Amino acid sequence: AEAYSGGYWHFYSLDNGGFYMAPDIDQPFEVCCDNYWTGELSADALGITACLYAFSHCSFSRDQAFGRVMADHYHRLREYMLEHREAAGILRAID
Repeated sequence: AEAYSGGYWHFYSLDNGGFYMAPDIDQPFEVCCDNYWTGELSADALGITACLYAFSHCSFSRDQAFGRVMADHYHRLREYMLEHREAAGILRAID
C-alpha cells in the first residue's frame, strides 16, 4: 500500500486466541500484492492481510516450535477473517 506512510496501529485479540493489528486510519488503501492482485482494502482488512502474510512467512522458520506457533496464529486469524466483510478481497490478496 504505497499510500501508507506510518502512524498508530490498533491491536486486536480474537475470541479464538488469535490476534492482529491494523493501521489507525479511516481511509481505504490501494493495495498491490506479490501475487499480482491489485485492489482496495480498508485499513482493518489491510492489517489482517499484512498479519496473514507475516504469520505465513514466519511459519517457515528453522525454529520448528516458533514455526508451529506462527502457523497456529495464521490459521486462527484466517478463521476469523472468513467472517470479515472484506473476506473476498483479503483472500485474493493472500492467494
